[in-house]
Amino acid sequence: MTTFDKSSIRAFRFVRCSFDAETGFARLVYAFDEGPELTETVTIPGAPFALDATRAQAVEHAVRLLHLITGVSYYKAAVPNEIRIDGYAIDAATAVLMEQVYVHGLGEFAYRNGLSLHGRVRFPVAAQAQAQAPAPAAAAGLREHALVAIGGGKDSLVSIEALRGAGVDQTVTWIGGSQLIAACAARTGLPTLNIGRALAPELFEYNRQGAWNGHIPVTAINSAIMVLAALLHGVDQVVFSNERSASYGSMIPGTGEVNHQWSKGWAFESAFGAYVQSHVAADLQYYSLLRPLSELAVARQFARTDHYDAHFSSCNRNFHLLGERPTNRWCGVCPKCHFVFLALAPFMPKPRLVGIFGRNLLDDANQTGGFDALLEYQDHKPFECVGEGQESRAAMAALGDRPEWREDAIVARFNREIRPQLDASELVVAPLLEIGGEHRIPAALWERLRANFAA
Repeated sequence: MTTFDKSSIRAFRFVRCSFDAETGFARLVYAFDEGPELTETVTIPGAPFALDATRAQAVEHAVRLLHLITGVSYYKAAVPNEIRIDGYAIDAATAVLMEQVYVHGLGEFAYRNGLSLHGRVRFPVAAQAQAQAPAPAAAAGLREHALVAIGGGKDSLVSIEALRGAGVDQTVTWIGGSQLIAACAARTGLPTLNIGRALAPELFEYNRQGAWNGHIPVTAINSAIMVLAALLHGVDQVVFSNERSASYGSMIPGTGEVNHQWSKGWAFESAFGAYVQSHVAADLQYYSLLRPLSELAVARQFARTDHYDAHFSSCNRNFHLLGERPTNRWCGVCPKCHFVFLALAPFMPKPRLVGIFGRNLLDDANQTGGFDALLEYQDHKPFECVGEGQESRAAMAALGDRPEWREDAIVARFNREIRPQLDASELVVAPLLEIGGEHRIPAALWERLRANFAA
């Protein structure tokens, strides 16, 4: 292994990409300068895949899209000024999308590492691609069926049950080897698809040698993987479960907005979904089923069934620190645990919620700082997939009005110290439960879902 010195690297290269329909195996190859090749693999179960000419062309475009987006994991190791694409040319629309994904998707990474990516990330547009716009993508003859991303948390389970209620055929889909997600997927009783992804092992060595490291837009990568899987399986919908709040970042004094979950937000969804239909397959729809809902509205939907109480977890430490079989699905101390507990509390009997988490997080004074950050009280919103500060303040105020909660340490302090400083209009849950805003949900489906979500 050659020594990795991020400061000496001049160019990041997209070397080549390929897909084998006989094995379902995609190879995505990258390099820095003339250094060793970095090969990532993605494996889509269900091979061999029989593809007619139109679908084969769509798959080729999807593999290139995946190659370009997944490169963000490697590019960030050195963030060089030059980007080269060796194996194929891209048009201006593709370059614009990629620059958005890299600049905004790496926003938190850049902020934490003291870097600026604005003006640095430039994808090369080939001369012939500038001269003529490509023909719009054809329809690939896909059947009506949804691949629904599941992450093991409350949001995707709300989407799955909503689609089930609306009579939409679906396959519950996830990427990687998490047994917690597998158990949640099995609990749905629906068909499942578990996609394999293996990063280039050299990347971990580069990290040990001082590469830049940090948060990447993983939802963008997973979206591109699922677009490829949908084409291979001949289905016309890729469905995520990102709610309205995901579009809003943390406001950092002196820096501005930094959105930890940019690739879960509306800006990414609208740009990516439109690109898929114009450049990959005209009949492939990419959307988030929960986009018109706030986090609190999603929590209210989830609380309507206890079917998943013993299976779901939104705690990211399951996927980082505790290995494949976490001893407890909730660490109880991270921002995700804090927020999910707070968001569910107004809609769920207290004993049920405490039973899910194994303890009452709102009666632990040691957790004060974590809840203050959610409230945006003397702190900014955490770099996590949590709701807006107003949602947390309204939920806390609702608990402060309820006898079964208001004596708990965190709630009592909120009533005593924070609530008097806030405008009463900020502390009402009902307006935050209203359904609306921009979305890409197919119109006929949205008409079936809307009444149920609003009830």
